[in-house]
Amino acid sequence: MRYCLALDLVEDDASIAEYERRHREVWPVVESHLRGCGVESLEIFRLGSRLVMVMETDDDRFSFDAMAAAERNNPAVQRWEAEMWRYQRPTPWTEENNKWQPMTPIYRLGAA
Repeated sequence: MRYCLALDLVEDDASIAEYERRHREVWPVVESHLRGCGVESLEIFRLGSRLVMVMETDDDRFSFDAMAAAERNNPAVQRWEAEMWRYQRPTPWTEENNKWQPMTPIYRLGAA
């Protein structure tokens, strides 16, 4: 399954640069957590302070609930997420107690 999610960054050039630097050095435990939850590939794109994440997942292994539960049981991933939240902020459309907000697909060129 492909998911597209959005999140904003704090609008500060130095903070955005640091966020990008940190993502050039993602902790191996975080990448292992993602793979263990069924995330097969993940990309983050930025325009200004808006982020878009595209995630490809294994339909048989991935669920947002299971990934959240695994995060709650992994102090290193919790620490990474807390550190990243210093740079991030919810979009105007983000649901309460959420971070990355799923986007609604509206068009696709090519095979379904």
